[in-house]
Amino acid sequence: MNNFELSLRTVNVTRYVTPLREGGSMPAIAEADDGFLYVLKFRGAGQGPRALIAELIGGEIARILGFKVPELVFAHLDEAFGRTEPDEEIQDLLKASVGLNLALHYLSGAITFDPTVTVVASKLASQIVWLDCFLTNMDRTCRNTNMLLWHKELWLIDHGAALYFHHSWQNWKVQAEKPFVLVKDHVLLPWASELELVDREFKAILNTENIRAVVDLIPDVWLEEETNFESKEEHRDAYAYFLETRLAHSDIFLKEAQHAREILI
Repeated sequence: MNNFELSLRTVNVTRYVTPLREGGSMPAIAEADDGFLYVLKFRGAGQGPRALIAELIGGEIARILGFKVPELVFAHLDEAFGRTEPDEEIQDLLKASVGLNLALHYLSGAITFDPTVTVVASKLASQIVWLDCFLTNMDRTCRNTNMLLWHKELWLIDHGAALYFHHSWQNWKVQAEKPFVLVKDHVLLPWASELELVDREFKAILNTENIRAVVDLIPDVWLEEETNFESKEEHRDAYAYFLETRLAHSDIFLKEAQHAREILI
């Protein structure tokens, strides 16, 4: 029995404010019925529900480990919402995203992290590198750091490119034990000198119970398109297995990160 419980609020989207034309997912700033602004990630975008699942798992795992992450909420989009949208591309996206989507609390006034301007302490750099190796998050590079500075603190955003194994589910059990070779491009790798310490600390925090609690957050509707599993529960079990196995074999991605850093510096 899992006694570690997590929950996300559900909001209703009331106003489409402006698109954020970054990458292929076309997120948008939107207002919800609680009066707050959110960065809305659409289930009807290019990568479909898988990107939302990666965003959900990545964001909540990061939160458990103590990182600053904007609040994640389930965002319901009504069928009538996009009817008055004049842009045909956006209208198609809204129509394809009716129902449950995912949104991040909008950090008004936040600025994009620039590694040439802001120095990150070695411990924090090591923690972020470890997280991205664990999640196989390829999207934390100099080109696109996916980190924000808000009220003088570093916040992590956009984990939709993580867990890329689930786009095919081929040899996914094998993938769980593989090193993360793309760590060589990680924006914070040069400063990640405390990876072994972080590995011990994070493995004392993450466990089967809280991993399962995160995976249990995945809504049924986001699992309907996958045909590799006989049930939605089996599908969730696969995510849990991947994360638990990767955690148990963290020495594999740890050594890869250390080796990549030695070459880099």
